[in-house]
Amino acid sequence: MAAHADWQAAETIKTYAITGTSGRELYDSIGERGPLLGPKIRAIAHTDFKLTWTRKYEPQPDGACTITVNVPKLVISYTLPKPSSQLSATVRKSWQKFIAGVEAHERVHGGYIKDMVREIEAMSVGFSVPDDPKCSKIRVELTKRLGEISNKERRRNSDFDKVEFSDGGNLQQLVLKLVKEE
Repeated sequence: MAAHADWQAAETIKTYAITGTSGRELYDSIGERGPLLGPKIRAIAHTDFKLTWTRKYEPQPDGACTITVNVPKLVISYTLPKPSSQLSATVRKSWQKFIAGVEAHERVHGGYIKDMVREIEAMSVGFSVPDDPKCSKIRVELTKRLGEISNKERRRNSDFDKVEFSDGGNLQQLVLKLVKEE
């Protein structure tokens, strides 16, 4: 069996331009230009990923099929707002605190994605399905298990966002401090 491969996620930061010279104007611009999460739902920032695998499915002498190679390639993209104009010293200081907190929040999501990939890797290296000499049943069973792991990651992200955006939550506080320019 191939050992767990040493892999690193590639992480990139993309920005979108916002306008304004005050914390309130910057936040309003985020509301107008932020990444779309649905037809009408905009976010402050967003974490997305692309995950591909190099897998080798090998028929075994006993008729089973086993995954013998399973190497992930993970690219995580963070999309963050960026003011398009020069900010006053006061607003810049407030903005820097805000964007540092937003980026830290998004990197937690990135960490959850990495955890998911490690969990997929752990369950699938050496994964075997009996009576599958053509290695077709294993793909169906693997897809089911991957769906369960993916759903768990989505719930984890959703639960985290609920806490962060709740009354008194970290992101709520960051927004309030930005619009008040504290």
